[in-house]
Amino acid sequence: MVAVNSTMLPLGTQAPDFSLPNVDGGTVSLADFRGKKGLLVMFICNHCPFVKHVRAELARLGHDFQREGVGVVAVMPNDVANYPDDSPAKMKQEAQDAGYTFPYLYDETQAVAKAYRAACTPDFYLFDADLRLFYRGQLDDSRPGNGVPVTGNDLRVALRALLAGEEPPVVQRASIGCNIKWKAGNAPDYFTQ
Repeated sequence: MVAVNSTMLPLGTQAPDFSLPNVDGGTVSLADFRGKKGLLVMFICNHCPFVKHVRAELARLGHDFQREGVGVVAVMPNDVANYPDDSPAKMKQEAQDAGYTFPYLYDETQAVAKAYRAACTPDFYLFDADLRLFYRGQLDDSRPGNGVPVTGNDLRVALRALLAGEEPPVVQRASIGCNIKWKAGNAPDYFTQ
């Protein structure tokens, strides 16, 4: 397990476009979320211990904030040839087992992960109604083995501020997780292993 920090994409960045296959067999695009009060994009995978540690909270977040009018989507960017536990078939099973109510998309070419400058799983990006970056960073202070309860506090505070029309949280701490498993020769220049 190689732990890395998120890149902290600049606030105000326009959400990069995407159109990816969902575990339900359909395709989900950025355009599908226009008109929402915001959009939460999460880069996750099945096998990462950091994601496993927070998966129940990810399901709760999706459930809680989709009801509030926020679009929620997860993207799995890993190289499935070398990490078969992250395959689309296993993603479908994971979405069911975890109770995800949001789309879980497969970024086979890793182009979407690169466009978002994603570096780790989990990596979180919250965009406002105009699809401008409002928050990027950690879910909360909990990590596997540190004894801190998983609450989703940092991301929940940002989501509540967004919905209330407030300014983004001043303190935004980088997410930490397993490095994205880039395909051979595909690691972006912003990512240092």
